[in-house]
Amino acid sequence: MISLEQLVRPNIWSLAPYSSARNEYAGREARVFLDANENPYNNPYNRYPDPLQLEVKAAISKVKGVPAENIFLGNGSDEAIDLPYRCFCRPGVDNVVAIEPTYGMYKVCADINDVEYRPVLLDDHFQITADRLLAACDERTKLIWICSPNNPTGNNIVREEIVRTIKGFEGIVIVDEAYSDFSSQPSLRSELAKYPNLIVLNTMSKAWGCAAIRLGMAFASKEIIELFNKVKYPYNVNLLTQRQALEALNDPFQVDKWVRMLLVERSRMIEAFKLLPNCQMVYPTDANFFLAKMDDAQKTYDYLVDRGVIVRNRTRVQLCHNCLRITIGTKNENNELIAALRQM
Repeated sequence: MISLEQLVRPNIWSLAPYSSARNEYAGREARVFLDANENPYNNPYNRYPDPLQLEVKAAISKVKGVPAENIFLGNGSDEAIDLPYRCFCRPGVDNVVAIEPTYGMYKVCADINDVEYRPVLLDDHFQITADRLLAACDERTKLIWICSPNNPTGNNIVREEIVRTIKGFEGIVIVDEAYSDFSSQPSLRSELAKYPNLIVLNTMSKAWGCAAIRLGMAFASKEIIELFNKVKYPYNVNLLTQRQALEALNDPFQVDKWVRMLLVERSRMIEAFKLLPNCQMVYPTDANFFLAKMDDAQKTYDYLVDRGVIVRNRTRVQLCHNCLRITIGTKNENNELIAALRQM
């Protein structure tokens, strides 16, 4: 990895961040708050939330095994996806490399930030090699995006190839592990000390069942986290989200129970799909969803919509022609889907 100063956009490196009222007295006790032009009534919603979410980070640190100083919290993972572009990529100059197909927000954020996006197609097994990813890079490549388990394919990317990419690239490698709680592969967040150019993303939206509160996580070196905190909006995570996150984090065993139930249902659903006459194959998965190749994905999708059952039609995505992405629901929801397809 080249120095962080060389990677960061010059204007961001020299940026003087906004100093919020809550930052200025941090670390000292206070009882009377007359600094932020807040309404003194309607406690606690009249007060701005902790801009650095320190209590939530402390709880996440215990659950995830990562020091709080290595954690960034954002308004959904989308904020943590956008920030690397804003910190590292000069609009109209730099580029990023990503596996293809993958989560669509990587390209959306590239387009918004006017950064060239270079997709590298996965092979027939939805895998990639470090050599192919690195071959797509040049001196203007600042980021490489890898989603593992990948969306929409569901599979883990071979860990050895991810590590080879991290070691072989001078810029920042971002591994999105949104679905890692459903996988048996260990998280790369435990390797942060070894790889200063690694950012690992995670979320409260999937295994934690908290998509509505919009809380995403990025795990990285202290220096990268400080950059993110420098660029983010001052109060990016609201009080209601922080409170609900703390409540959820207080009971990680409930999440373990949900994950076990979903994995059992995943196996059952895959076997049921394999028996459907219009299902050609089900791809291996390490997530809470699977990709199924159908005889006619659009026809099947439309049929299900008419019956009030919504899945994701991925037939227009590269390598996913005639494929539906099926999220694992409750047992009753899954039964309703299978019953509808058996009547097709």
